[in-house]
Amino acid sequence: MSESKTVVIGVCGGIAVYKALDVISRLKKQNVNVHVIMTKSATEFVTPLSFQSLSQNMVVTDMFAEPKAWEIQHISLAKKADVMAIIPATANIIGKVANGIADDMLSTTIMATHAKVIFAPAMNTNMYNNPIVQSNISKLKEFGYDFICPASGRLACGDVGDGKLQETDIIAEQILSALNSNKDLQGKKVLVTAGPTISKIDPVRYITNGSSGKTGYAIAKEARDRGAKVTLISGPTNLKKPVGIEVINIETNEEMHESVMKHFDDSDIVVKSAAVADYKIKCYSNEKIKKNDGALNLEFIRDNDILKELGSLKKNQILVGFAAESHNLIENAKGKLDKKNLDYIVANNITESGAGFRCDTNKVSIIKRDKTVIPLEVMTKKKVAEKLFDIINEDIK
Repeated sequence: MSESKTVVIGVCGGIAVYKALDVISRLKKQNVNVHVIMTKSATEFVTPLSFQSLSQNMVVTDMFAEPKAWEIQHISLAKKADVMAIIPATANIIGKVANGIADDMLSTTIMATHAKVIFAPAMNTNMYNNPIVQSNISKLKEFGYDFICPASGRLACGDVGDGKLQETDIIAEQILSALNSNKDLQGKKVLVTAGPTISKIDPVRYITNGSSGKTGYAIAKEARDRGAKVTLISGPTNLKKPVGIEVINIETNEEMHESVMKHFDDSDIVVKSAAVADYKIKCYSNEKIKKNDGALNLEFIRDNDILKELGSLKKNQILVGFAAESHNLIENAKGKLDKKNLDYIVANNITESGAGFRCDTNKVSIIKRDKTVIPLEVMTKKKVAEKLFDIINEDIK
């Protein structure tokens, strides 16, 4: 993150307490300042020292303990927080807050803060589905509190069902998303494509490319964090589905073409970062092709040029393309910008170190419609996404 933000983590008593440690670790790696408030019952599962070591801040456990500084702690933490997250959130804390009860450090701090508050429930499945608990959750949602739905699975008590604390990476992602105060895409609909497509040869073989989808997923998350409603059309990747984003999984060029065309008219910004196959097998074999002693010759034909078609159809949409080149980077990218009627093109040399497919970083140049070239240094793909939307929004203004 460009600037340090503060998250106050409230930890309640439950077997999932230890998982809050991993959330804190993930936040610290993103330069987030973390403070922890533990309920008395939470300290029976994990010692405050563990949370103090990871957060690198004193842990608050007792409302009436002598303060470490001359400040009213629940008010101080309530003001410091950019986001509060309750992990795990028990039926007890949910019920207290829903009914205005503030009788310990955690409940009083929640009541006193103006920050976004996110509850990550974890409890026995019968407790979670109890009408009283569900009524309290609905009540809090109406008041503007956010909830991360628990996962379904085998619980510590042996029961199977809803109530398992959501995966820590998903919780951390939602907290980080809430920390983004720049909502310059609020009210916009953003369509992003990511990953490779495949061209099937026979029932077991296909050709594809080395795209990991990391750039497209980073762009989709950045748009979401800035307030946009995001649809992500993704080819086959090993990446987890991002929180708060509609994901449409496809495999072939034709499937991507169909999905993009379905959502194009309703989009404000379209970012075509997928590595879509330009060619497909002319004659698909319905049966597995048996190997023999001779060579195997395959004939390819051109497939849909989705980006070019969008360029010919666009009205008020902002259309962004990508150019992965191995030579004449800027020249080739400018040619593609004109040929496909784009507003921006993101060009990168796939032969350069730290750029191209499967890396966590990239080195790109963003070229505008008027041929202005904005070269960027090697940076994370998240940072590339930030820069791209910074440029687009500056031009919109």
